[in-house]
Amino acid sequence: MLFLDRLITLPQYLAPHHALSRLAWRIARSKNTAVKNTLIRTFLSNYDVDLSEAERPFIEDYESFNDFFTRKLRAGARPLGATDGAIVSPADGAISEIGCIDNGRLLQAKGRYYSLQALLGDDETLTRRFTGGSFATIYLAPRNYHRVHAPITGTISSIRYIPGRLFSVNSRTARCVTNLFARNERLIVEIHGAAGSIAVILVGAMLVASMELTSCDVPAAVRAASGAKRPFIIAPTKTPTMVERGAELGRFNMGSTVILLAKPESLSWDPALAQGCEVRVGQTIASVNSKRPSARS
Repeated sequence: MLFLDRLITLPQYLAPHHALSRLAWRIARSKNTAVKNTLIRTFLSNYDVDLSEAERPFIEDYESFNDFFTRKLRAGARPLGATDGAIVSPADGAISEIGCIDNGRLLQAKGRYYSLQALLGDDETLTRRFTGGSFATIYLAPRNYHRVHAPITGTISSIRYIPGRLFSVNSRTARCVTNLFARNERLIVEIHGAAGSIAVILVGAMLVASMELTSCDVPAAVRAASGAKRPFIIAPTKTPTMVERGAELGRFNMGSTVILLAKPESLSWDPALAQGCEVRVGQTIASVNSKRPSARS
């Protein structure tokens, strides 16, 4: 199985990730009616998309394929967890891994780990903050709703962009691409609230031409085409930006993965969560521990 995975994944090491993603960006935004309707119908025939949840349930209502892919849901489609202060899922998807950050490493797939420090772009302050904490990785399949929401009420204290590759993200690449999530382009949004600091990490992938932030006063999209070669911090505003639990943070213009990081002893994950478990935006996935660190380190 692993040999076959590596064989299938091998062409991705040679592929021009960013050039392909820029091409996908242009095609996905075509407003030609025939092109966008063909793309949407082909997508619907291949993936089990529930358009009845969408604010606009008819394909004719969308300007482009990307407009369809980043569709909003109708009001009430994702109610928040009833427990006040609970941590809720930031995305629709499936838990690919969940657990503790041991010895500065996160589990990527069975027998394969990656570095917390590398994931965080070698930011020593952030690395210290989450060392010994816990994580949950949520994979967004093509059929899923692709907007990302705040898991807690709090203040956006920092936003970091980390440039990188754009390997496809799925169970196969997780098994055979070393340090997959620490190699791909990503956007790190740190929120400080009742559970201390929580990091919401949007991980890019092949054909993910941009990850867009909608929750604060920052440039509309951070794209692979931006030309950035090194990590950089995006200050949301001079005044800290508040977000409510369940509020939209951003979106993937084409799919990928969200990783949540929590500080040590700050929260307890729902014991029902396990690898492969489906989650939805607003669903309670963790509770704040009564004895938790009182300040950011």
